[in-house]
Amino acid sequence: MSGDDVRILFMGTPEIAAATLNALAAHDGVRVIGAVTQPDRKKGRGMRFVPSEVKTLATELGIPVFQPETLKDGAFAETLSSLDPDLIIVTAYGKILPPYIIDYPRFGCVNAHASILPKYRGAAPINRAVMDGERETGVTAMYMDEGLDTGDIILTLTTPIGDDDTAGTVHDRLAVLAGDAMCRVADMTRAGCVPRTPQPAEGATYAAKITKEDCFIDFTKTAREVRDLIRGLSPFPGAVTTLPSGRLLKVTRASIFQERKGVPGEVVGTDGAIRVACADGSVDFTEVIPEGKGRMDAASFVRGRGVSAGDVLGA
Repeated sequence: MSGDDVRILFMGTPEIAAATLNALAAHDGVRVIGAVTQPDRKKGRGMRFVPSEVKTLATELGIPVFQPETLKDGAFAETLSSLDPDLIIVTAYGKILPPYIIDYPRFGCVNAHASILPKYRGAAPINRAVMDGERETGVTAMYMDEGLDTGDIILTLTTPIGDDDTAGTVHDRLAVLAGDAMCRVADMTRAGCVPRTPQPAEGATYAAKITKEDCFIDFTKTAREVRDLIRGLSPFPGAVTTLPSGRLLKVTRASIFQERKGVPGEVVGTDGAIRVACADGSVDFTEVIPEGKGRMDAASFVRGRGVSAGDVLGA
C-alpha cells in the first residue's frame, strides 16, 4: 500500500498507551480513525468518574473515542465494520480481544508489549522485570493471536535497567519506545514488508498481576532482593512493611548496605536513612509513605519518631 496513509484503529487505556497514541497521531503516513479505551472509572476519595489517559488525549486531538463496556459476543462488530481499519494497534488496552477483532484488519492486529518477549508475558511485565533484578527490558511489537502475548514478533526495542531505576522510570522510557515501535510498524506496513518471527518456546515467563501479598517486604531475603522489590513496586503500588505499632509503612526508595547487624527486619541505624537488616546485609530506606500520610524522606520520618533503632519491622 505504498504511498497511502495507514488507517489505524488504536486500542489502549493508561499513560503508556496515551504516549503511543500521541506518537502515531503525529506520524506521517498514519491516520488514526478512532481510539477504543476503557469506560470512565470511579477514582479518588470523591469516587468521581475519571476518563482514561487515552480518552483525554484522543479528545484533545479530535480523534473519535469509543468505550464499549464489553467486546464479547460481537458487541463491537458493527462499529468495527463501520470504521473498517487497515490495522489495529493495541497498547495496554486492559481486556482480552476476541477473535473477530483480532482477525478483522487486513494488515493484522499488533500489540506493543512492555517486555522482551517471550519473557514476562502477562499483566505486570515492568514491575516484575525490576523486581527480579533484570538488567534489560524493552518493548516488543507482535501480532496478536488468541494466546496471552504469544504472537509472532515484528521487532523489539530495548533499554537497560540501572540500579537506581524504579518501575516508574522504566515505564517512562518504555512509553517512548512503544510509540517508536508502533510508528515503525506503520512504516513497514506502508512499505509492504512487515517481518514476523514466531516466539521461541524456550525462555518464556509469565508476569502475573501484582497482588497485595507481593507487596509485603520479606527481610529474610537478601538485601538485593529487598531493594529490587522496593524499586519494582515504586511508585505504585508500593512495597510495604509493618511498624511495631502495627501501622503500615510504604517504602518507595532504598539502597543496599553490605554490612549486616541484627536479625532480619531489625532497624540497625537511623542516621539519615532507616537501615534495616536483611539475610546477608542491610537496606537503607531513603523515602517512605507512612500510613495515612504523604511521601517523605526517611530522615523526616525518623525525626518524627516514627521508628527507632532496635525496632523490628514486619514482625
